[in-house]
Amino acid sequence: MSHSAETAKIWAIIPAAGTGSRMGAAMPKQYIRVNGRSVIEHTLGKLAACNLFQKIIVALSAEDEYFINLSSVAAYPIQIVEGGAERSDSVLSALEYLKTVADDNDWVLVHDAARPCVPVEDITRLVEKLKTHAVGGILGLPVRDTMKRIVADKSTTLKIQTTEDRENLWHALTPQMFQIGTLHKALTECQKKAIPVTDESSAIEQSGLKPVMVEGNSCNIKITQPDDLQLAAFYLGQQEFS
Repeated sequence: MSHSAETAKIWAIIPAAGTGSRMGAAMPKQYIRVNGRSVIEHTLGKLAACNLFQKIIVALSAEDEYFINLSSVAAYPIQIVEGGAERSDSVLSALEYLKTVADDNDWVLVHDAARPCVPVEDITRLVEKLKTHAVGGILGLPVRDTMKRIVADKSTTLKIQTTEDRENLWHALTPQMFQIGTLHKALTECQKKAIPVTDESSAIEQSGLKPVMVEGNSCNIKITQPDDLQLAAFYLGQQEFS
C-alpha cells in the first residue's frame, strides 16, 4: 500500500525513557515542573496544538512511575510504548508500533521530550516544507560562535588543538521528520552495524540519503543542565503571552 503526498498521514514520536542523569534531579528531567507544568506536558501541548498528528507515540521506561499521574495529557491522542536504554531504541520501539497501524510512506516527526519551548509555528513550517520532499529533514540553527576542537587527554587542563571552520556548520534540533519506513530501515541498519546514532538524521545520512535543514528558532533549547530550567521558564512565559 502506498500513499501520495496529499493522503499521507503524519504521526509524532517522543522518546522519553531517559533518566536525565546530568540534571542531578530526584526524577527524570522531563517530569521537572516549569511554570506550573512538567516539561513533557509543555512538549506534548506544543505537538497537540499543531492539530497535525494522528497520534503521539510516547516511549517510556518500563520503570516510569510519573507519566500515569499527569492528568493534563488525557486530552491528547497518545499511545504509550516501552522505550529502551538508548534514544534510538525508544524511537525504534515507537516505529515498530507505527508499522502495525500506519503506512510506511506516512510521515513521522521525532521530538525530544526535553524541548518544551519549540514554537508551534516551527513545527508546522517544517511539515509544510517537507511533506512533499523525497527524504525529509530537521530543524536546525547555524553555528554563530567560533568553534574550537580540544585535545582529548587525561589531563584536567583543556587544551585547544585547532579552530574549526564554522561555515556550513549547523546545530541539529528537533523535530526531525522522515517517512516511517525509511527511518525504521535506517535505524535498524545502524543498530545491526553498531553505528552510534545521536539523532534520526544521522541514521538517514548513514543510509546515503541527504535530509533537508530547515532553520528554526533559538528558543528551541534542550533542557540538559539545571541552568536550562530558568531559560526554559523565560521562553515558555514569553510564548504564553505572545
